[in-house]
Amino acid sequence: MAKQIKNEKKKMNPVLWLLFAVIIPVMVVLSLLLIILNVAGVDVTGWAKDKASHVPVLSGFVSQDEESAAEEEEIGQLQERIAQKDAEIEQLNEEIRDLETTIERQSQDILKLENRNEQNTEQANELVGENETVSSISGSFKDMESEQAALILQSMENDTALIILQDVSNKVRGQILEAMDPGIAADLTQLLIEN
Repeated sequence: MAKQIKNEKKKMNPVLWLLFAVIIPVMVVLSLLLIILNVAGVDVTGWAKDKASHVPVLSGFVSQDEESAAEEEEIGQLQERIAQKDAEIEQLNEEIRDLETTIERQSQDILKLENRNEQNTEQANELVGENETVSSISGSFKDMESEQAALILQSMENDTALIILQDVSNKVRGQILEAMDPGIAADLTQLLIEN
């Protein structure tokens, strides 16, 4: 029995010898090599994962979750930024539409004001023309005899007679009203006072 134990010890000795003489020193050398390469700036773990992911049996053991999680997080952040930028773009487009509407309304207001200005200019020109006509006609009444002027004004419409009477001097107006029928003179005087 003692021989058997010695034989077993002899058989184990080569396994122990292999373990201590070959495997442990190789592992120590590899560990030191990895540490030195990492300190030197080489991404040994990334390289090892990349190479192991291409080997059929080892690819199941290599975890790509960290990389894919980081990529998914980055994609999520980028999508969030895109959504924010899209919201900003939509807001700016809405402001542009509002400003365009304001510009359109103001352009319409400008056109209305220009049309009013043209109408006012035309009316002013017409009034100037009428004033010149009234002045020339009232000048004719100044030179007429008051009885003749009174007869003509009595046959006119009250508005026209009123315009002519307003344009003549007080002295001429008094002479014309004196020569008129008292009822018509009273009506014209009342209209003169109201205007």
